[in-house]
Amino acid sequence: MKICVAGLGLIGGSLCMALRRAGYSPDGWNRSPAPVEYALKNGIIAAAAARFEGYDVVFVALPPRATVDFINAHSFGDGAVVADICGVKGYIEREVYSRPRNFRYVGTHPMAGKEVSSVYNACAELFDGANMVITSCKGTDPAAKDMLVGLARQMGFGRVVECSAEVHDKKISYTSQLAHIVSNAYVRDDEMDCCSGFTGGSFQDMTRIAGVEEGVWAELYTLNRENLSERITNLCANLEKIKRALLSGEDELRAVLKEGRERFTAPAEGNPGGRIEITEFNGRGS
Repeated sequence: MKICVAGLGLIGGSLCMALRRAGYSPDGWNRSPAPVEYALKNGIIAAAAARFEGYDVVFVALPPRATVDFINAHSFGDGAVVADICGVKGYIEREVYSRPRNFRYVGTHPMAGKEVSSVYNACAELFDGANMVITSCKGTDPAAKDMLVGLARQMGFGRVVECSAEVHDKKISYTSQLAHIVSNAYVRDDEMDCCSGFTGGSFQDMTRIAGVEEGVWAELYTLNRENLSERITNLCANLEKIKRALLSGEDELRAVLKEGRERFTAPAEGNPGGRIEITEFNGRGS
């Protein structure tokens, strides 16, 4: 199987390394030459790609708009699998299916990362035990989806979650994007100044993702603005509820905090808003 990864950042570089560990020899492409040179020198990719018609699978590891531009600007082999790894799926899916394609598109989102970026921080173990989300719609080819499930297993992912792009974007606005927003808001407090010596695990947990690059995340937020703005509204309402309880007295505050604790520890219930299928893997490559 001939595989290419377009976009040699942290995720793209780690995909290449995980694929090489699994026995593949992926080629790579990047918008600027330095990451390609580094990847070649360090054995992350087998060769630099210039054209894409000869690949069975092309992973596009670029930001959302750049992903669409890349797909529209290049030719792929008939029936090839083209999979993006973007953190928003509805936008990509709509753009891909806005015109006839000779390739088979599948949306993917590796749920792994670091606080730092670039291929220089890539590692083969980044996805070990992590979740891989695969999105599909009526236009998705089942064999193409199954191929990516198999590659996910070989790359070390511990679980594949299959859902629609709509479900993905709603869930990710809460589990990822809102968390980054909260961290960014948290460090804007004046008490952030001169707090060295007063910090522990709670502070580290809250601030770990505050320093992510705004150029990347602002695009993701904007392309999922409806879902994310709803989550922010709910968060603000819950903070106001806790604030009112705090000012009312300890009994009221205890009751509100108990509600949150029980909500966190209670078994998941209800309709997630769409079909979700989960495939568990028992160990890397099994």
